[in-house]
Amino acid sequence: MIQPQTFLTVADNSGALKLMCIQKIGIGNNICAHIGDFIVVVIKEAFWGMTIEKSEVTLAIIVRMRQEFNRKNGTIIKYDENAAILIDKEGNPRGTRVFGAIIRELKLLNFTKIISLAPEIL
Repeated sequence: MIQPQTFLTVADNSGALKLMCIQKIGIGNNICAHIGDFIVVVIKEAFWGMTIEKSEVTLAIIVRMRQEFNRKNGTIIKYDENAAILIDKEGNPRGTRVFGAIIRELKLLNFTKIISLAPEIL
C-alpha cells in the first residue's frame, strides 16, 4: 500500500532518483494506492542537468510494491522496494528505458508501452 508521504524509487531513466507520493488519483474512498494506480508525486532527488528538476510535481504509475500481491492462481509476488515510473499527461512514460521486472497484470490495465520497455515481465 502506497500512502501519502511514502518514498518511492524511480524505475526508469527519466532523471529522477527518489519520489514522494502526494495523492492517489482515482475513484473510491481508499487513500492507499496499489500496483497499476496513478499517483501524484513530488521529486525529492534528481540528476543534475536533466529535464526533470528537484521539487517538480508530476504523475507516476506504481510498478513495484513491498506489500504482497496475490494472483488468482495462488502465487504471491513481493518486491524489495516501492518503485514507480514517471508519466506525462497522456499516459506515456517520460523515460526511454525501464529498469527491473514488471508485473504482467499491467498489460491488462492497458499499459502496453511500459510493458514493451521492460526487460523482464513476471
